[in-house]
Amino acid sequence: MRSAFTPTNPTRMDAPLKLPNGATEDPDNPGWYSWGDFPRGSFAAQTGRLLFKPDGEGRALTRMIPTEAHMNMGGSIHGGAVMSFIDMSLFAGGRCAGMAEGHYVTLDCHTRFVARGRVGVPLDGHVRLLKQTRGGLVFFEGHCEQDGEICYAFTGTLKRVTRPNAPAMDDDGARS
Repeated sequence: MRSAFTPTNPTRMDAPLKLPNGATEDPDNPGWYSWGDFPRGSFAAQTGRLLFKPDGEGRALTRMIPTEAHMNMGGSIHGGAVMSFIDMSLFAGGRCAGMAEGHYVTLDCHTRFVARGRVGVPLDGHVRLLKQTRGGLVFFEGHCEQDGEICYAFTGTLKRVTRPNAPAMDDDGARS
C-alpha cells in the first residue's frame, strides 16, 4: 500500500526524496531546491537561478523569475527564454519526478504559446513524467503558469546517453 501525499510533503512518505545531483535547498526560496547560480557567462546563467521540487509521484515543479533581460520587444517573456526554461525543466523536473540518474540529451521539445508571459512574475513549470523506457527514453508533458494562468504547454523527450560529451554518436556507436 502506498503512503498518502500531503501538501507539506508532496513525495511518498516511504520513498526517498529524488533530486538532481548537486541540488541543495535554496537559501532564498524556502521549500525549493536549486544548483545555486550557474557559472557566469554560461548559457544556463541567462535563465537565472532554476528552482525545482518534487510535486508527488511522477510530478515536479520548476520555477524561474523572469527579469527584463528575458523580455522581447513586445514587453512579454521572449520565446527563446521560455523554451530554454522548459528544456532545463525537463532535466531538473524529470529527476524530481523520478527519472533515473544518468546523463541525458534532449531529443525533442514542443512548446505551445498559450498566453503572454509577464516579466517580474514567477513562471512555474509543472512537469509530468509519462514514461521511462529500458532503452533510455523518457517522455514528458507539462505546462507553465503565472498566477495560476497557463501561459505555455509542452511535451518533450530525453534520451539517456552512456558517453557524455563524446562526439555525436548513438549509444550503439553509430555516428548520428
